[in-house]
Amino acid sequence: MRACVRACVRQNAIDNFHHVNTIKDKISLCKFFRYGIRGIPRKSPGGLSERRFGMAEEEKYKRHFLMGLDDVKDYAVSQVKYFKNPGALKVEEIGDGNINYVFRVKDPESGKSLVIKQADKLLRASGRPLALHRNKIEAAILGIQRELAPEFVPEIYHYDETMYALAMEDISEYKNMRKELMAGKIFPRFKDDITDFMVKTLVPTTDLVLDSRKKKEYVKLFINYDCCDISEDLVFTKPYGDYQGRNHNIITPGNEDFVKSRLYENRALHTEAALLRNNFMNNSQALIHGDLHSGSIFINREGIKVIDPEFAFYGPMGYDVGNVIGNLHFSWAYINLENRENPDFQSWVSDAISGIFDLTKKKMAQKLAETVSFPLYTPGFQKSFFEDVMADALGYAGTEIIRRTVGDSKVAELDSLETSERKLTLERNLVETGIWLIMNRQGILEGKEITKRFSDLLTR
Repeated sequence: MRACVRACVRQNAIDNFHHVNTIKDKISLCKFFRYGIRGIPRKSPGGLSERRFGMAEEEKYKRHFLMGLDDVKDYAVSQVKYFKNPGALKVEEIGDGNINYVFRVKDPESGKSLVIKQADKLLRASGRPLALHRNKIEAAILGIQRELAPEFVPEIYHYDETMYALAMEDISEYKNMRKELMAGKIFPRFKDDITDFMVKTLVPTTDLVLDSRKKKEYVKLFINYDCCDISEDLVFTKPYGDYQGRNHNIITPGNEDFVKSRLYENRALHTEAALLRNNFMNNSQALIHGDLHSGSIFINREGIKVIDPEFAFYGPMGYDVGNVIGNLHFSWAYINLENRENPDFQSWVSDAISGIFDLTKKKMAQKLAETVSFPLYTPGFQKSFFEDVMADALGYAGTEIIRRTVGDSKVAELDSLETSERKLTLERNLVETGIWLIMNRQGILEGKEITKRFSDLLTR
């Protein structure tokens, strides 16, 4: 009897996930994930989840395995219950990342489609073991972010904790932003959209807004051991030393001495990088995306969709802001080298970087003024708070630029360039920019200071 009661309670939590009205209630339901919930089924047209399927299907998906194309097709019908006729469905793998497996399932007759993203026990790029828990975190944070900023986040239809599979809205009308920028395309709305997304999703998850006790419960819920360990290693450790000659970094031949001098032997830089690392590890400030680069943003002329938050955890707000700013430097650098006859793009990306810094600060100040009610959090406190966030953002922009330039997780903008003296110079300019942002993060007050520095390096 007790087991039946527990099962009913859990099922009610699952069925109600899509119907809760507040971030507080949604994350409370997310806590059920920690105690063996199998999934969050997609709601039926009547609002209730449909869990009727045959014994064969139930047995097949009772234990985690890595799905192939035929499995994904069957899964979309029997588990997600988004389609009725599996025979007509077309399935393709669309993921090009290093971590998960992503498939698009489409019915050519009706035009209906969705995306299924599955986590495996091993990192697909290197075979490194990685906890499946990250997929559960991604499902939970996407639900929260969609509540806070619905125009910027795809809808979640289904989450399955046994298969660690997530079914979501197909956003194929939006394109991978990194690729679009490499093609020299301009998106005038971007600086407004991305700053809206960051302020709307970050500020409300701080304990300046949330109840202090509730926020601490959320910190526990979103502990993300493996993904944080990857960031601590690849972003804040390996780029700053050739540890015992293990060659962790991938340095373009010809820049070895430069990297040794400016990164490996730069003790003042090590001190500041260590401070940023410590802040990343210990400042549980807000629920951050954790990997907010231009490959995690899909874009068109009408707006953006932000995806892939599997690195999410409670960390410093400036880390998300800095990742956006840092990655736009690669787009600028690439077009400057490969397509100099496109001055409109370079003007736009410079304005985007500057604008993101300035608008984030402005919108964050407005959001804090509107939502903070605790009397000790005075306007003076709030000003100090967002100024610290922006200083962090500059430092993390610097660490992102450095690690993507010399580390073993490169960006397409650099990978696609043939080795040449111009590429070597470009990489040195990027590293110098990263160092400058880290070392001067407390004194940079306006976005135009960031862009002037990089522009001067590119044109000298």
